[in-house]
Amino acid sequence: MAKAIHSMIRVLDEARSVKFYQDAFDLNIADRLDFDSFTLVYLSNAESSFELELTINKDQTEAYDLGGGYGHFAVCVDDLDAEHHKMVDLGYQPRDIVEFENDNTLIAKFFFINDPDGYAIEVLQRHGRFQ
Repeated sequence: MAKAIHSMIRVLDEARSVKFYQDAFDLNIADRLDFDSFTLVYLSNAESSFELELTINKDQTEAYDLGGGYGHFAVCVDDLDAEHHKMVDLGYQPRDIVEFENDNTLIAKFFFINDPDGYAIEVLQRHGRFQ
């Protein structure tokens, strides 16, 4: 059986991205591997062994074109309202909280926020299948 261990995104500015993920989601550097042409930074926290890998290509000077294929990265939290307020206070401009229902049953309560490189992140209230 396969175990999911990380997801990778390419970022332009290592310090800016690390700060965002630390501030917004309490993800801290678990490992940093520096190579001649790129750097890999692995972020995680005590909630999960799953990591977010930031790839910083040293010759990249322009913002990445995220194209039409990227969807989003998702995290779940215990108190969605508090997290939303935190993001607002940090100046990260989260979108409004949305409730998603099916047959009058709450499936998910969430908001989206974009990281400094434009990647969408879904922040879900811990509920149902989102634990």
